[in-house]
Amino acid sequence: MDVDPMAGVEDSEPPADTSAARLNTWVAITVALLATFAGICKVKDDNLVQAMQQAQADKLDHWAFYQARNIREEIAKATLAELRIAAPSAPIRAQAESTVIRYQALVADQEAKKDSVRLQAQHDQANYDALNYRDDQFDLSDALTAIAIALLAVTSLTEKDWLFWVAMVPTAFGVIMGVSGLAGWHVHPNAVTSLLS
Repeated sequence: MDVDPMAGVEDSEPPADTSAARLNTWVAITVALLATFAGICKVKDDNLVQAMQQAQADKLDHWAFYQARNIREEIAKATLAELRIAAPSAPIRAQAESTVIRYQALVADQEAKKDSVRLQAQHDQANYDALNYRDDQFDLSDALTAIAIALLAVTSLTEKDWLFWVAMVPTAFGVIMGVSGLAGWHVHPNAVTSLLS
């Protein structure tokens, strides 16, 4: 006769509550989807931050080059003034005229190049601002999905159905902000970003 070692042993675990099990399943699925979505958004956000750093460096380089062009222009103007003052006599005047013409051309060239560099620096700033706009969207998405995941963890522990629906509020807004950043939509709560920055 075979003896069943489990005979007479009562199951110490109570039967699983199906509504709690269903809630925990929904929580687990939601957390997995949110974590995946947040990871995708994080990759895109990191790429945007790198582009922002490059735009900032380009802007600083262009403004520095603008200042260099400005200094060159001012030095050429001062040299022109000196040449005009120093060349009153006829023999020096003939020699100075070619130098004056050369410096006039240099002043005009530096002024034109200076304006070109200024426009590049302003373009770099506009590029940075556009990237920062999208970076704010990803930052808000990251914060909202983190809040949602925390609420979902509490939901799983407390097994409160209503808390799951509360967690869906930051989930929805986090997903909207993340998709807006990924798709380049102009959804941006300025008041919130101003408050947090």
